[in-house]
Amino acid sequence: MKAMIERIARHKAGEPCGIFSVCSAHPLVIEAALVHAARHDAPFALIEATSNQVNQDGGYTGMKPAEFCDFVTRIANRTGLSPDQVVFGGDHLGPNPWQTLPADEAMARADVMIEEYVSAGFRKIHLDCSMACADDKPPLNDEIIASRAARLCAVAERVNGRAGGEPPVYVIGTEVPEPGGAAEELASLVITAPQAARATIETHRKVFAQSGLAAAWPRVIAAVVQPGVEFDHRKVVAYEPEKTRALSRMIEQYDRLIFEAHSTDYQTRAALGSLVRDHFAILKVGPALTFALREALWALDAIEREWIEPSCLSDFRRIVIARMKEEPRHWVKYYHARGAELDYDLQYSLSDRIRYYWPDPQIVRAQNIMFRNLNENPPPLALIGQYLPVACRAVQAGEIGSSPAELAMAHVGAVLHDYWAATNG
Repeated sequence: MKAMIERIARHKAGEPCGIFSVCSAHPLVIEAALVHAARHDAPFALIEATSNQVNQDGGYTGMKPAEFCDFVTRIANRTGLSPDQVVFGGDHLGPNPWQTLPADEAMARADVMIEEYVSAGFRKIHLDCSMACADDKPPLNDEIIASRAARLCAVAERVNGRAGGEPPVYVIGTEVPEPGGAAEELASLVITAPQAARATIETHRKVFAQSGLAAAWPRVIAAVVQPGVEFDHRKVVAYEPEKTRALSRMIEQYDRLIFEAHSTDYQTRAALGSLVRDHFAILKVGPALTFALREALWALDAIEREWIEPSCLSDFRRIVIARMKEEPRHWVKYYHARGAELDYDLQYSLSDRIRYYWPDPQIVRAQNIMFRNLNENPPPLALIGQYLPVACRAVQAGEIGSSPAELAMAHVGAVLHDYWAATNG
């Protein structure tokens, strides 16, 4: 955590540097992120899990917090990046997975989740209690949100005091839409007002002090706000610096605090750099990485069809789409089209609901067959260049081999490099 805190201090001192956070549970995305960090001699790699992905019930990944840490550490051990350089973050930790329950029950479960996250080694904790539970009257006011966040902070502090190690740092606040992305097309986007951001910070500070957490408050490093960046199924709302000037100036009045920006996926490298310079200095990225992974996997499917004997083909792409239609629970409230338009959304929506299906056993089996086919019969450079030109250049430069996993990770790495460039001045 020392390296992260030092980087924030450098930003507050006027250096246009920041931090990017990889929020994904896909092994190839995580490996790509750790390989990228090792190659660029990064002091740390920040890997985050959300409360929906990973919790005491397993989340949609099936992993509990300790299992997620073990999973990432095993990947780190084969990338050349020391596991000590991996910082684990928990995103939207609060009652989010249990909003259908009464608040008392949902918060009791959130207590357990926080305990398991901190015990497992997560040290960057986003306390997000902004969502209404079954017996709440929305929208929740700042006092209720801050009181619930303080409750969870107290759990984290108690667990850390018992377990030892570096104390956690905290992020407060939230953004719209809810974790997981926009369920509908975005009609408009409201940038957080400076006074609203200030109210969030000051209410949390007051409630933390009242809750005996004054010692934890200096470790609150960031507030999540909406700087006017978002995406829905088919469009990206680009960052416009002139619209956030008042918000940016407001955070300059705090010695240690910066903003954390969620949903920065699909922004240009220039826009990401502008966000960092305007003090939205922690950039979260998730769907853009798994979207790039899907692009690479579709490209590998195309290469396989051109290069491998038809009777041996994995039929990977068709199987993925079929499984999504057979098990629609991860996309049904997001996609409302029919026919060919639905097929488009299932594959190409920027909300990337396809990311929930990569662990499906039938999809994993088909991917393994495709990878085996291309490992046993490596495609020629011309085919790689046709479908994965960025990865092809890396092969030609001798930076990677031509295995399907390396090709896919190189494609994901191009997105990671935009974030690295933006956060390194």
